[in-house]
Amino acid sequence: MEWIVRLMEALGSPGAGLAVALENVFPPVPSEVILPLAGFTAGQGRISLVAAILWTTAGSVAGALVLYGLGAWLGLDRLRRLPFVRVSDVDKADEWFDRHGNAAVFFGRMVPVVRSLISVPAGVSGMPIGKFTLYTAAGSLVWNTALILAGYALGENYQLVDRYLGWVSTAVLVALAIAIVWFVVSRVRARRS
Repeated sequence: MEWIVRLMEALGSPGAGLAVALENVFPPVPSEVILPLAGFTAGQGRISLVAAILWTTAGSVAGALVLYGLGAWLGLDRLRRLPFVRVSDVDKADEWFDRHGNAAVFFGRMVPVVRSLISVPAGVSGMPIGKFTLYTAAGSLVWNTALILAGYALGENYQLVDRYLGWVSTAVLVALAIAIVWFVVSRVRARRS
C-alpha cells in the first residue's frame, strides 16, 4: 500500500495507471485496493478524478495486452500438446470463445481474478486485437469508474471496498482451485482406465 501511495504521489494519475497495469500481470495487490485508493486520493484533490479513471483504464488495457500476447504466443497448437489436455476440449473451448468471447472479455474485466485471466484465452483463440482492446477498455472503464467513485465517495473509509469485495475474490479463487483439481484428477483417472 505504501508503495502504491508513493507511486501516486510521485507520478499522480499515471502512477495509478502503472499500478493497475502491474496488478493485471502480477496481482500482488488487487484492483479492489488500488482503485478506491485512487478515488480517495482524487477526493483529497491530489489527483484529478477523470484523469485517475482514464489512466487506470489505460493501465488495465496495457496489462491485459501483455497477457493477451502470452495467450497468442501459447496458441491453440501448443495448448493441445499440454499434458492432461484433450484436443476435443481445447476445440470446444475455442468454439465457445468464438461465440461468446466479446461478452466474456467485457464482463470478465469486472470479476476479480478473472479480469486478468480472461486475456489469455482471448489471445489463445486469436480474438482480433482491436476487438479485444475495445471490449477490455469498455469493461475496465466500468469497473475502474465504479471502484474509483466508491473510494471518492467513501473518503477515508475507502478500504471498505476491499473488505466487501475481498470475499468475492476469495470465492473466485476457491472455485478456480476446485475446478483445476477436478480437471487434473479426472484426466489422471481417464488415462489410467
